[in-house]
Amino acid sequence: MTDGSRPPRAPSPRTRVRRGADRADYDPGTVRRILDAAMIAHVGVVTDDGPLVLPMAYGRDDDTLYLHGAVANHLLASAADAEVCVTVTLVDGLVMARTPFHNSMNYRSVVVRGQAREVADPDERLRALRLITDHVVANWDHGRPVSDADLRRTRVAAVSLDEASAKIRTGDPVDEPEDVAGPWWAGVIPVETRFGAPRPAADLAPGVDPRPPFAVPDGVGR
Repeated sequence: MTDGSRPPRAPSPRTRVRRGADRADYDPGTVRRILDAAMIAHVGVVTDDGPLVLPMAYGRDDDTLYLHGAVANHLLASAADAEVCVTVTLVDGLVMARTPFHNSMNYRSVVVRGQAREVADPDERLRALRLITDHVVANWDHGRPVSDADLRRTRVAAVSLDEASAKIRTGDPVDEPEDVAGPWWAGVIPVETRFGAPRPAADLAPGVDPRPPFAVPDGVGR
């Protein structure tokens, strides 16, 4: 696929897909669409006591990925000006083959490699936090305004998407030709993310509308 707004990007030696290379997609538009559809990234960095990978919320601004956490967050503190690896995966189906050896999944995934940058500029930090907050459900403008104390307690890191690749699998199982004529079932079990009806908090203040003031995804999403 081609984004249209910019030319496809050649993969770096670190992001070139080697196993299943025919499923690789280096188009920046494909990478951005998968990042925009997913909700959780797994962020890996080598800390002072060994490798660490944690799930994190994120936001995207063009070709920059933003991460956030508490100032004391060990991973983000270690990632400041360090090499990181960020991965995102969406599972679209369980691929059940005629032999377990060929079972697989249909998926959309992204791997980002690069040097994390701690965001110090106040305006960029605020914009990044809005992007992270609004990434799944846009509710930044509908809660208590962010305070200076909130900002002092929060660390924000940025990672460029210059080194990023996508890998996508779709379709049916790929079985051995001699197995296709056999009596075993094969096919795909679709996997979907569903959003339920919002449930108001039990301690909602009197007079507050139990319906959220922001748009909530309806049914199947992402």
